[in-house]
Amino acid sequence: MSDMRELYQQVILDHNKNPRNFGPLESANRTAEGYNPLCGDHYTFFVEMDGDLVKNISFQGSGCAISKASASVMSSIVKGKNQEEVAELFEKFHSMVTGAAKAEDDPTLGRLAAFGGVSEHPSRIKCATLAWHTMNSVVKGEKEVVTTE
Repeated sequence: MSDMRELYQQVILDHNKNPRNFGPLESANRTAEGYNPLCGDHYTFFVEMDGDLVKNISFQGSGCAISKASASVMSSIVKGKNQEEVAELFEKFHSMVTGAAKAEDDPTLGRLAAFGGVSEHPSRIKCATLAWHTMNSVVKGEKEVVTTE
């Protein structure tokens, strides 16, 4: 199990240091802001929707390693997914990071399993879920700033 934790830590560190889909997206037709006032994580998400399909996504801003890595992995995974698929991924991810489900019990999680250890650190759950709550808001067309408080 410690080999898996090390692998997961490497995924988080890599996505923090080299975030995917980072920067503004010219073709975005929706944007949303996510903010965690407790630790200062603050991101803007740019999404190009085609009907209910996430055609493209990017983000910019700053935050802790877990929040940035979560935004990076999430942005890579939701591309090409429809609103229903994004909601399903959100539920799986949220269940895992809150401890309601275990990463090893769902092989479909892929890289998201890297965040399974977050459930052992309750204060970091909001960091890991900020991007997901914001993405959920974007695909629904909501315009309010998303906050984890």
